[in-house]
Parts: sequence; C-alpha cells; structure tokens
Amino acid sequence: MARSGGYVNLVMSQGPVNLDPCDPPLFTGQSSGVSSVKERRKWTVKDDLILIGAWLNTSKDPIVSNEQKVGAFWNRIVEYYNSSPQLVGTAPRELGPCKQRWARINEGVCKFAGCYDMALREQRSGQNENDVMKSALDIFANDQGSKFGVEHAWRELRHDVKWCSTYLEKDKR
Repeated sequence: MARSGGYVNLVMSQGPVNLDPCDPPLFTGQSSGVSSVKERRKWTVKDDLILIGAWLNTSKDPIVSNEQKVGAFWNRIVEYYNSSPQLVGTAPRELGPCKQRWARINEGVCKFAGCYDMALREQRSGQNENDVMKSALDIFANDQGSKFGVEHAWRELRHDVKWCSTYLEKDKR
C-alpha cells in the first residue's frame, strides 16, 4: 500500500524554507550570475567564407600537405579561422562547431554540384548561366525537398578540384 503524502512529509521534514525575495533560488549545478550554458551563435555568410578559406588554405598547405592527423588538421583550421582580422571583436569558435558547420557546407555543396552538373547536361541552346543556375536550384529542391541554403559557399568552392564540374560545357570541349 502506497503511503499518501510521502512527498509532502519529506518536504516538511526538511525544516522551514527561507523565501527571501531578494535572493533568487539556486538549484543544483547553478551558480549565481554565471551561466554554464553557451549561447548558440548562427553562422553568417562572412563566417562561412572565412571557414571555407581556412579549410582551403589548411588542406592545400604545400609544406604540411596531407602529412597531418585529423586532430592537428582541424586545430589548424580553427586557429586560422579565429585569427581572421575580419572576426576582431567576436568570440572565438571552438573545434566542434567549426567541424559541424564544415560538414553541412561540404554536404550541401557536394549535392548541389551534382545538380549543377545535371543542369549543365540539360542546357539547351540559348540558355545562359542564370538559366542553368535556376535549373540546378530547381533540381536540388526537388531532390532534397528543401532550398539550397549555402549558395555562397558553392560559389566560393565551385572552381576547386573537389567540387569542380565533371561535365565539360559545350564551349570548352
């Protein structure tokens, strides 16, 4: 048989509670005035472009080349990113958020590069670059079920070997 009022009896046995309105209550793990929860910062286009530059410069370093472990590689990227003069006055970003943002950029750009290749293959006489881009955006939206959100990143990365179109435009054949 369950004991009624068990919780109430437990609370009452703790003695009187001081409810001074001047002192806000502190809960376990909470310190006064200092928040242990970090505020989540959104990535801006400028942040993305700096991160892309950091990744490209670090991955193409002719001295270190590919002779670096993944931890060292990402530590260099984060250091390069945080030392950007364009970010003066902002809080530095940590390794985890930089890796996560890069993963989202890379995934989106890789998927869009395929859509752009398909749009190039379907390009008809009289269509210009804007028409191809619109078609690629439409293909992406139909395939992924959402709009392409990192076009600025694709424009920055599109001429790099990793994301370069595998389809040669008719003029360049």
